[in-house]
Amino acid sequence: MTSSLLRPRGRTRTGTTGAPGGAVTEGSTAPTRILDWRDPLVAALVRELGAGPVGASGSADAVGSADPARQIEFLHRAHTWISGAVRPVYSVQDERPVSEVLRRGRGSCSQRLAVLEAVARAYGVPTRVRGLLVDGSFWYPRFPRLRRIVPDQVLLAWPEFRLASPAGASGAAASWLTVSELLGGLRPVAAEQGGGFTNAGPETLFEALSRTAIDWDAAPTVCPSTGPGAGQGAGAGAGAACDLSAYVLTDLGHYASRDELFARHGQTLCGLARLMAEPVLGRRGAA
Repeated sequence: MTSSLLRPRGRTRTGTTGAPGGAVTEGSTAPTRILDWRDPLVAALVRELGAGPVGASGSADAVGSADPARQIEFLHRAHTWISGAVRPVYSVQDERPVSEVLRRGRGSCSQRLAVLEAVARAYGVPTRVRGLLVDGSFWYPRFPRLRRIVPDQVLLAWPEFRLASPAGASGAAASWLTVSELLGGLRPVAAEQGGGFTNAGPETLFEALSRTAIDWDAAPTVCPSTGPGAGQGAGAGAGAACDLSAYVLTDLGHYASRDELFARHGQTLCGLARLMAEPVLGRRGAA
């Protein structure tokens, strides 16, 4: 049993398609309150990852930053760095700025994805997010004794990236890639590692992205160990996609930033619940 008592009140979370008025939602490389890549700590990380200096009014002056192949390699390096340096915890403060996540050295999946978005924007790669309401039962394996207080709906900001157009392209803008396509489907090493997301032990969705394609849209089946039929569904083979579509309650559409998504729909928990839960869950490691 999940709980609806911890949700923000006065919020209507209904599905949408694209941007208001049917326009295509464009992302941006601009810093936001959450994606504060101009903060010295974030700028230092971008330089450490191999980009040039981050200017006060623009993105990193990185050689090859307009080359999609180099952008992919840069973002893979960033993902690897975040996986090793930012300890996975169950923080419930989704609006925490990236600079603060780095100072603390720990963060939730949502916060660690925000770090990846921030360094992508600093490198000149536009980002946006897709809002998904995910069934709280997805997190049962993580909280086997606390199921009654797991929220019935979890708001997920799933990042998308638009790489530079390949050299010689006709001039049309490149397509948007989900974080899963970017990290789990574009490099042979990811396909070789393969395997679905087990939703068990210390591995979180953030780590799993480097070896499997997380899919929120396919026919309703499940990955190994995430529900009935564990070990027989999508993701069982090397390089296969991990289908989590059965857990999607509502597709909230695309937003230019996670700031806009949370401003429109609130965070997963109401303010009082976050205030009470954060001191404990913000330090509890994923296991």
